[in-house]
Amino acid sequence: MSELAILSKAMMGERKDIFLSILGGFIAGIAGVALFSASGYMISQTVFAPPLYTLIVLTSLVKLLGFLRAASRYGERLYSHRATFSMLSRLRTSFFAKLIPLTPGILNKNRSGDLLARIVGDVESLQHYFLRVAYPPIIVVMVFLATMLFTASFSFWIACLFVLGMLGTALVVPGIVLLGQRKMHGRVREQRALLSTEVTEVLYGFRDLKVYGQLAKREQQLQQTSAVLASEQQRAAEHLLRGQSLHAFVTFLISWGVLALGAYLIMDGALAGVFLAMLVMASLTVFEEAAAMATLPAYKQDSEHAAKRLAETMPPSAVQSLYSSSTLSNEHAVSMELSDVTFQFEGEWRPALKDISLNISPGSKTAIVGPSGSGKSTLIELLLKLRAPTAGEVRLNGVSVKELDEQSVWETANVVLQQSHFFRGTVRDNLLVDGEEHADDTLLDILTKVQLPTMTLTDEVFEKGENLSDGEKQRLAMARAMLRKGRLWLLDEPTSSLDYVTEQRVMKHLYEQADGDTLLLICHRLIGLEEMDQIVVIEQGSIVEMGSYTELMKKKGYFYEMKQIELQMIGEAAV
Repeated sequence: MSELAILSKAMMGERKDIFLSILGGFIAGIAGVALFSASGYMISQTVFAPPLYTLIVLTSLVKLLGFLRAASRYGERLYSHRATFSMLSRLRTSFFAKLIPLTPGILNKNRSGDLLARIVGDVESLQHYFLRVAYPPIIVVMVFLATMLFTASFSFWIACLFVLGMLGTALVVPGIVLLGQRKMHGRVREQRALLSTEVTEVLYGFRDLKVYGQLAKREQQLQQTSAVLASEQQRAAEHLLRGQSLHAFVTFLISWGVLALGAYLIMDGALAGVFLAMLVMASLTVFEEAAAMATLPAYKQDSEHAAKRLAETMPPSAVQSLYSSSTLSNEHAVSMELSDVTFQFEGEWRPALKDISLNISPGSKTAIVGPSGSGKSTLIELLLKLRAPTAGEVRLNGVSVKELDEQSVWETANVVLQQSHFFRGTVRDNLLVDGEEHADDTLLDILTKVQLPTMTLTDEVFEKGENLSDGEKQRLAMARAMLRKGRLWLLDEPTSSLDYVTEQRVMKHLYEQADGDTLLLICHRLIGLEEMDQIVVIEQGSIVEMGSYTELMKKKGYFYEMKQIELQMIGEAAV
């Protein structure tokens, strides 16, 4: 399966440990067969009262083989698990690093609970690919071939019986397991993802569910989903148990066959009776190495299904777009240019932005205004390379964003979005999320500039800022942006929850700091836009007007009407 190519590549990165684990597994398997064979031969020899030195040699050999088997098995477990965990670490790091730049598009396609299940559960399932899928067949073939060569030196027909046993345990039993496994393919994993999704939504929406009296109903749905998952897990476990039982049946059937065939050969004079116990013990031991083959189809399909879900989360086309060579310089103010840009969300019938052409010169201040849903926030996401335009070109400093490294874009931009995330910790922790160190005096000065003089750096912040008001969240987000040194400011409704006086004070300090930088402000309020070099009016994804504040007011078009409505509403509120 093509999705598993990344696993094969990861295995090559751990080829030394994989080679050592295979070597250890082979030695452990051969030592086990030799140990039990020598034990059977020693038991047979005692019947004939051999010389004492013979028993001493056989006893010493059995002990040495026991030590060798234990040591090699330990090495096999050590190196195989170390290789597996190293591969998982690389896969997690690689997957997460490639996933982050694809947001928020990924979050729009996948529910957060399902995405969490993929990142954690599906990646975790890939640990079985080497241990349960790729590794067992190699060991089985190597140990079986060596055992059959050893057995053939005593009896060709018993060696043929071993071949039949190998075919049965390595091919027939896994084939039977595979037929049953197809019926329940992926159901456990899909049900687990569904449960994770439901739990996540209940936790996030607990308050609203409680207020609207729907909590009991959702709890009942959770219990039903959990019961279905438990049922599917039980069915999968029973199926694996049947496969293991079938393998044990074939193993004992071959052992009884060796015993019967050996007895016949002894009576026929084709085999010495002293070797019968040795061959029977060898047959009981060698098939232990094939026990993993009974569950191989289940783990193989589980790994394939997990890899497929991960591939669906991060399509190859999106991954390829992440590799860019150019970087955005932070030494000078940034110019922005959009040429006939169109963007349409997947599954939507109309574009969010349509034929947008806009030039923003470096060091200028531009305001984007328009009604809700007109595509203003999408514009910022395109500039940040969080989304790719459906058509057209977006350039920063004359370079297409497709060619720019997204990390350099983010380092250059001071961003405040409509919804900013806050982590559980202190105010200091949430101000220093970019990893740069700042003196406490600097942090306190920034808090004063955003009108949070009473807030201390040690004040606790709950997850998602639950203990902060909307206005405090916006001002703290502004403070976080003002601590950065980027020359590009992208502000999306940064003061929508603030009163007019507080807004003017905060924006005054921000404009002072952004002097000489390129600033793009998205807003609904039209007060204070006189300071803007350019105002762009967007409606239904298209630019309807563009110009300075004075030009638009003289034109008496769409912006003028919006301004009159705002002034009327302010007057009515004052009354």
